[in-house]
Amino acid sequence: MAKQIAAIIFHAPLGESAAERVVERGRRAAALDLISSLKAADMARIVVVSAPGESQRVFEQSDVIVFPSSGDEPFHFGETLRTLIRQERLDGVLYFGSGSGGLLSPFQLARLLAFIRNTPFGALFNNFYSCDFAAIADAQRLVDLELPPVDNPLGFALSDAGFPCYALPRNAASQFDIDTPTDLLLLGITGSGGRQVQRFLHSTTLTHPHIGSVLQLLTQRSAHVLLLGRVNPRTWADFEQAVACRTSGLVEGRGMRAAAFAADPFIHQTIQACEAEEFFRRLAKAGNAAIIDTRPLLAQSSVLPDPGVRFASDLLDPEGMTNPQWQAFTRAAMHASIPVVLGGHSLVSGGLYLLAEASWKGKHLPRRLHPDLFDWEKEPA
Repeated sequence: MAKQIAAIIFHAPLGESAAERVVERGRRAAALDLISSLKAADMARIVVVSAPGESQRVFEQSDVIVFPSSGDEPFHFGETLRTLIRQERLDGVLYFGSGSGGLLSPFQLARLLAFIRNTPFGALFNNFYSCDFAAIADAQRLVDLELPPVDNPLGFALSDAGFPCYALPRNAASQFDIDTPTDLLLLGITGSGGRQVQRFLHSTTLTHPHIGSVLQLLTQRSAHVLLLGRVNPRTWADFEQAVACRTSGLVEGRGMRAAAFAADPFIHQTIQACEAEEFFRRLAKAGNAAIIDTRPLLAQSSVLPDPGVRFASDLLDPEGMTNPQWQAFTRAAMHASIPVVLGGHSLVSGGLYLLAEASWKGKHLPRRLHPDLFDWEKEPA
């Protein structure tokens, strides 16, 4: 008997600030493109979890099942996922946050579905350490598990429950997630994403004063670009192979959303010990540009301000912020003597792949930046 499989897309509402509305609409456009790609991959059963409002009405016109999430209580990802698996009697689940999966092709989605159909028991994650999307076989086992309130630690939860867990190769398609306005800007610069996303981006006025300067530096062999935050070593290695500049990294805070984060990051301590302006003066002495995941650097005991504050910071817009620390940091970044790009985890994961791609647009420079590896274990012909 064929497995009962559904794709489930969770679309979380955001607040009423201008930046939050832009990100929510961008995620909604990405989810609509994902729905089209899923249908092209022969995924017939698609469920969208969405709060009542404009987004729910839009999804209802897309020939999918819309599962309304309650706006009265704090949303719990795990309980909602278990309810849907039980209610829909699912053997397999292809789960997505609405900002993820938008760069996957129908062929890649079909491969995820094949994993569910051909695997008796297991889970495949885009990022085991901080899940954005996953393919889960034998999903009925989840009904009796205690699942996390957010999706980030889902890999840990399933691994602890005995699920064989696998991860996709790291690239833009597997790692990119629309989590901040910066992520939308990168999609616009590269022309990536589907028709709905690009149509939405053409209708927005999102701008950034420094991204263009950073892109120029990425193709200069004499430049030195700094990466700060939750940078995966594999992603960093891929980025360094794709750009011409030198890179340095201060990697901190990995897993802060998926697991307890008791340590006090070194950069966080540094920012607390000196003024924000002094922090950026020190950065300018170390490199020609900085790409910064601000969340682990500015979080207070792993607690972040509301998305409106974070998104305004990403857009280098300190006016109207109610958080003095984030306001001071953002203002210092805006006036730094080197170009600075701020964002969240996606900026230093999937975003690095898009930055590398965008930096070479319109340039006719030699792309062979690194020598081929010589296999000295191989016998000569």
